[in-house]
Amino acid sequence: MNERLGHGHELSEHELSEIRMLIEERTGICFDESRERFFSTRVREHLRARGLQRGTELLRAMRKSNVEYEGLLERLLTQETSFFRYPSVYEAFEKRALPELHAKKFWNNPRTLRIWSAGCSTGEEPYSIAITIADSLSFADAWNVEILATDVGRHALKHAERGIYRGRCVSSVSEKQLANHFTEGSAGYQVKPRLRKMISFAQMNLASAVYVGRMDMIFCMNVLIYFSEERRRSLVQRFYDTLEPGGYLFLGHSESISKMPVKFQAIVLNDCILYRKPTADELQKPELVAEGRV
Repeated sequence: MNERLGHGHELSEHELSEIRMLIEERTGICFDESRERFFSTRVREHLRARGLQRGTELLRAMRKSNVEYEGLLERLLTQETSFFRYPSVYEAFEKRALPELHAKKFWNNPRTLRIWSAGCSTGEEPYSIAITIADSLSFADAWNVEILATDVGRHALKHAERGIYRGRCVSSVSEKQLANHFTEGSAGYQVKPRLRKMISFAQMNLASAVYVGRMDMIFCMNVLIYFSEERRRSLVQRFYDTLEPGGYLFLGHSESISKMPVKFQAIVLNDCILYRKPTADELQKPELVAEGRV
């Protein structure tokens, strides 16, 4: 079936399916039946925006040029995000994970804290992580904080590097945090250099295994939902291998790894589940599910 988009634009089911397959082949990102309508709407928007007439032209352009390919991918993946999007996750991070790491590493020299924001979109997540550290980690300035923020989208990363935000996305930032960590200008609120220097932004496709070194914590919120079950398993295994023993993985609310064979401990805090990599000693004990309140 060919669907006319008006003004001569056409897109067939076959072309949509080819585009879907090309994306899955290159990135492991899978737009299944549940997202079919969203997928076709976004592809049509992209076709119009690029002034292309047919799906075949788009496919040809995507195969020939990485920029064209990334342009569509970004339109499909960029979602509205905001600072402190899941308050219970940041509460667990602040009141459970950070104090634990502080106790474990306080006497280290240098005192380093490494965190990976995997799928950082336009930057609100890594900046929220940095604000939480600056506000709640004792002697934060005495730590060497390295936050690696990665995303597949080049435009999203440019926005993140600029660090200027306005409107709804800063609505959950308190007045005190705005005063401490942002400079207000005509374009919006700009993140201050002290926070920006904690973060390195890098373009990365999570389907390709790139070595990032060992991490104390990994945030991967609302990213796994885009991958097939098989890719999800290998990505979660990679997160497990990347984490230091005692390190934490934070996922979005709708994501669960309970049926996966990795040996994370699931810790329930209020309405947040966080996943902790056991230490060598703890691996000898049966799996723990700790419940508590922060």
